[in-house]
Amino acid sequence: MGKTIAINAGSSTLKFKLFEMPEERVISSGTVDRIGISGSNFTIKTTDGKKVEIDQPIKNHEEAVNLLLKELLKLDIIKDYSEITGVGHRVVAGGEIFQDSALIDDKVLKQIEDLKEYAPLHNPANATGIRAFKKVLPDITSVAVFDTSFHETLPEKNYLYSIPYEYYEKYGARKYGAHGTSHQYVAGRAAKMMGKPLEELKIITLHLGAGSSITAIKDGKSFDTSMGFTPLAGITMATRSGDIDASLVVYLMQKLNITNPEDILTILNKKSGLLGLSGMSPDLRDIIDAAEKGEHRAQMAIDIFVNNIVKYIGSYATEMGGLDGIVFTAGIGENSVPMREKITSELGIFNVKLDQALNEKRGERFISAEDSAVQVMVIPTDEELAIARDVEKFKKMGD
Repeated sequence: MGKTIAINAGSSTLKFKLFEMPEERVISSGTVDRIGISGSNFTIKTTDGKKVEIDQPIKNHEEAVNLLLKELLKLDIIKDYSEITGVGHRVVAGGEIFQDSALIDDKVLKQIEDLKEYAPLHNPANATGIRAFKKVLPDITSVAVFDTSFHETLPEKNYLYSIPYEYYEKYGARKYGAHGTSHQYVAGRAAKMMGKPLEELKIITLHLGAGSSITAIKDGKSFDTSMGFTPLAGITMATRSGDIDASLVVYLMQKLNITNPEDILTILNKKSGLLGLSGMSPDLRDIIDAAEKGEHRAQMAIDIFVNNIVKYIGSYATEMGGLDGIVFTAGIGENSVPMREKITSELGIFNVKLDQALNEKRGERFISAEDSAVQVMVIPTDEELAIARDVEKFKKMGD
């Protein structure tokens, strides 16, 4: 028996759950929100269920990890760091190197850092979190769980780009996707809710948060997904542009006198998306508030975000030859009543109908009306549990 901590670091968040394993009992959980953004805060639940909130600037993921570890001791959630025997880290990009989870050693950590080109906002943050934990807990079982692994089942027609094939052979230039742990978990939950084997369903999962991705799941496998070579591709996100004409990138570099490609990538990754469109915030909650006050650019950002999602849903439903279920998950998907309403209201062609009363409740549930042709669900993602389970597998291998 031991405790395993699962770390899920996003581009501006760090979520964790501390489990008693193998019982899978959650001892504590929490979130560091708005990392590197004004209004940073840390929320943690203690062993007796009380919630502690700390508001302070948190500049980066290393600060977030150190704050988390300090508070576990301070709040008497653990007596000593030695109680933690395993840590699992969500890592976004595994490329074609990692087709499954991996025990972290110096070589694996270097490979994760070398793959930062595939996920420039995430892999460096993931690696920082790994290093921060290794400083305090150097001898525990440390496992990397890759977002890209679930998408290894994509068919060639969906992961290859229409560029010279040798670029894929030599440089790995292909679609890898992301959020695979989340998509896989909620799809499995959706199948159980619908009372059918996942292999018999056509499901679209919407992981909507600071980073957002959409996945088509057919025959129980990832069939297509919106993120591409890196998590920059796909729909409009908090600070990421999503899909963009490559020629526009060159055009903007010329107009802005940019000679270093990293500079334009910084703009597309950190200054675009909802932030770039609205001119005010990367946080959809702030933008919704502004739109309600009549701010045109805020409303425009919302409209573009919704339109992007609807386009992908329509495309994937056609590609799969049907649609049985839609799942909303992650920060926006789980918590934003108005965004779920706006998105589903655009899906009339599929005869999607929302039950307003169910939409306004919380927790895992159906939110579609009884006469909806497609079942719509809200399923809180539990990437942390999936990560902890993988850590447990490696612990057993080491026994």
